[in-house]
Amino acid sequence: MNVFVAGGAGYIGSHTVRLLLEAGHEVTVYDNLSEGHASSVPVARLVRGDLADLDTLTAAMRAKPYDAAMHFAANCYVGESVTEPQKYYVNNVSNALNLLRAMRAADVGKIVFSSTAATYGTPVATPITESHPQQPINPYGRTKLMFEQALADYSRAYGIGYAALRYFNAAGAAPDGTLGEDHDPETHLIPLVLYAAMGKRDQVSIFGTDYDTPDGTCVRDYIHIYDLAQAHILALEAMRPGDRRTYNLGNGSGYSVREVIDTAAKVTGREIPHNEAPRRPGDPAVLVASSEKIVRELGWKPRFPHLESIIETAWRWHREHPDGYGD
Repeated sequence: MNVFVAGGAGYIGSHTVRLLLEAGHEVTVYDNLSEGHASSVPVARLVRGDLADLDTLTAAMRAKPYDAAMHFAANCYVGESVTEPQKYYVNNVSNALNLLRAMRAADVGKIVFSSTAATYGTPVATPITESHPQQPINPYGRTKLMFEQALADYSRAYGIGYAALRYFNAAGAAPDGTLGEDHDPETHLIPLVLYAAMGKRDQVSIFGTDYDTPDGTCVRDYIHIYDLAQAHILALEAMRPGDRRTYNLGNGSGYSVREVIDTAAKVTGREIPHNEAPRRPGDPAVLVASSEKIVRELGWKPRFPHLESIIETAWRWHREHPDGYGD
């Protein structure tokens, strides 16, 4: 297939682009590089552009006969979404609707959407299935849910097929160490822990030690970036125009903050300086996915299901690229 990948130079997008190419698909990456990295994708595949620029976006999508689109071009910091909600509603909703407008103008009938477990809000039951109530508690989750709802409406009205993939905690790096996580600012636990191991930060904070969990710290479901990217390929290849698919993506097992720190210390052979801090508002004690639906329907099988293997690939990337992509 010929695939138009919005936000394809970002962390998840760049890994997915690589797997698309390895699977024999043609790919065009459309990215404004505000958070992505040009060196993470083949230069010949990159078109620099913004979803806010509807004319440029539509022209890029009409330049070739595309079979499908993938959408990764979103803002994704929960805390920032609370203090800067306008940024999130503009980019994650308004600009994302431009992508659908361009798809219709170019007669592109399928899209795989990078959604999030944040659409569920505080869980009422775990593991979380796709039928769990969607009651997001921050603007990030609300904007992602709004676009999921828009996709459903566009599908019913215009026949566009979609797969919304609700991620839990993406982590790790390409197994060969050539692609990895490079955010500024970095907010994800595993890279922050590895920065502490490298001496790039003084310590890691454990926010809350009195949760109703085995060791008192928050439990989260970590999914390797390779497995996450592979799920996008499976969804793309299975989807048909008019399909309305939703899938959770996690490993179905949770690890506490202390377990992440202890595992990183084992993998790196280094001490991980850390301190204890008060709980952060809105942090649920446990977030663990049920991914049984995508396993059953698409045959998805994680290649890196264990925390240690996830951290090992991340550690290789950070050790070999201490300044990330350097751009």
